[in-house]
Amino acid sequence: MQGASGHPVTPDGRYFVVRGRLWRMADPSLSDVERQRLVDELMRARRAVGIAKRAETLLAERSARAAVDEAKRALGERGPVWWQDGAPDLNRHMARNTPYADWFADLGRSGQDGIGSTK
Repeated sequence: MQGASGHPVTPDGRYFVVRGRLWRMADPSLSDVERQRLVDELMRARRAVGIAKRAETLLAERSARAAVDEAKRALGERGPVWWQDGAPDLNRHMARNTPYADWFADLGRSGQDGIGSTK
């Protein structure tokens, strides 16, 4: 399965893979409207981080980074996991070192492993 970004998505839909690393997906229970609102907030906050860094304004950068974190938590990409089965959060783990290792190895054999992918 491929995500909207073209990166492979784990069979359970919890993570996508970039350069072999798992990144948590947004909570699928969010409505399309809510998800888009939160993504828009996230993008605004990321732009604000860049502006603050270029201006070398530490206080503004801290505030912008806090806004990024808040949006990512609201999306379910950080903070408590959005699934209910008790499975651990493997965000930022290398896929080869997780229960997804066999799935990830199979992707590599098919040429879709997400290693170095910039799609």
